Amino acid sequence: MSRFHVHLNVSDLAASVRFYNALFASQPTVLKADYAKWMLDNPRVNFAISHTGRTPGIDHLGIQVESEGELEALGSRLDAAGGTVVPEDAAVCCYAKSDKLWTEDPQGTRWETFHTIGQATSYYAADAACATDGAACAPNVREMKPRVEKGTSCCSPESACC
Repeated sequence: MSRFHVHLNVSDLAASVRFYNALFASQPTVLKADYAKWMLDNPRVNFAISHTGRTPGIDHLGIQVESEGELEALGSRLDAAGGTVVPEDAAVCCYAKSDKLWTEDPQGTRWETFHTIGQATSYYAADAACATDGAACAPNVREMKPRVEKGTSCCSPESACC
């Protein structure tokens, strides 16, 4: 079963956590200094907020699936919708490791479809090969190009951050 995903950029994480705790009548399942996530069952949503210096507001929307097969099926639907679909395998973002497909709708709203395969100890994958500000967690699909070789860049698919 899939889960709707919403990621907001916020200017005050603590105030936002208090607000969403009250709204959802629930504590976050993940709470870090720059990030919080609620995995809700009613409504079934993965709701995340982050304070990483990006403009406050909707960062991206998405669909989280429970298997690689579901991700492949959703990728086929995205292809049929006609947008550019950019894969990102084993991405480290939002304290998780996931296989992802990114696209944009006709209005330019970024959509992330993903299958989480593990936890991570950092918000994004930062290493000596690529200095990134976390923008790879929600890339600008128009500036992205599919990577040539799997695993060649921490920001794969290549985006403006690298």
